[in-house]
Amino acid sequence: MEIVVFGAGSLGSLIGGALASVRSNDVTLVARDPHASAVRESGLELRGELEATTTPNVTTDGRELEAELAIVTVKAFDTAVAAETLATGSYDVVLSLQNGMGNEETLADALACPVLAGTASYGAILQEPGAVECTGIGDVVLGARMGGRSEPADRIGDLFAAAGLETTIAEDMPRRLWEKLAVNAGINAITALTNIENGAVLEPPADALARAAARETARIARSCTVSLSNRAAIASMESVATDTAANTSSMRQDILTERRTEIDAINGYVVDRAAQQDLEVPTNRILTTLVRTWERGVGVR
Repeated sequence: MEIVVFGAGSLGSLIGGALASVRSNDVTLVARDPHASAVRESGLELRGELEATTTPNVTTDGRELEAELAIVTVKAFDTAVAAETLATGSYDVVLSLQNGMGNEETLADALACPVLAGTASYGAILQEPGAVECTGIGDVVLGARMGGRSEPADRIGDLFAAAGLETTIAEDMPRRLWEKLAVNAGINAITALTNIENGAVLEPPADALARAAARETARIARSCTVSLSNRAAIASMESVATDTAANTSSMRQDILTERRTEIDAINGYVVDRAAQQDLEVPTNRILTTLVRTWERGVGVR
């Protein structure tokens, strides 16, 4: 299959590298230099839990590309620009594997092809240009963004599975997205602000804060007609924190390298949806305010 991975940083390179290891796939990474130049010159090396050396195509210009599948892995705040760029090309289907909420709607508004929703819990760190480490085996969950069966999702699920990626085809993606949001709301900002690994949110005093953020997220999901119980949201957050206990969250990576975070699409999204319905989410509001304050302080907001 012809595949474009738009936003090939750590996760995008990991997914793209795995797909490129299947000989029948023709993969193009849309990445930034110096990573793009290193892949072009020496190939892409996967390290850690997934090991391979592949030679995908690579470009820094994502305009006017054509493929059967585009996988979007850019940061949430870059989704609008990515959508505009993808719209200059031609794709049969687009799959979002991004953090936060609202990405699929932004892509669907700009593109004529079907847009699928997805989540990925693989741990990935770009160690150096041309080399990404898989720090933990997770899974990819994908399906129709509005829920229900999807023939394109079935095909792409088979494609991912053939590349050795743990994959689930889901008919309840709206619930899955909110559940993933609860996980990220409970883990990312706390680990970023306190410079701790994911597993630390399971221990006092951070555990109460993490559970409160996940609980508030579930409450807002229900107010948006998505069935997600407090218990399920907290259990999912704790399960991911346990499975990725030694990992560095993506938001913590952003703060350590003084890059803009995805706070607006995670805790900030919960705050915004709560405000629309005159509901209070004090934990998510405080976490959002603190991260946004840090962003302004270092000049990335």
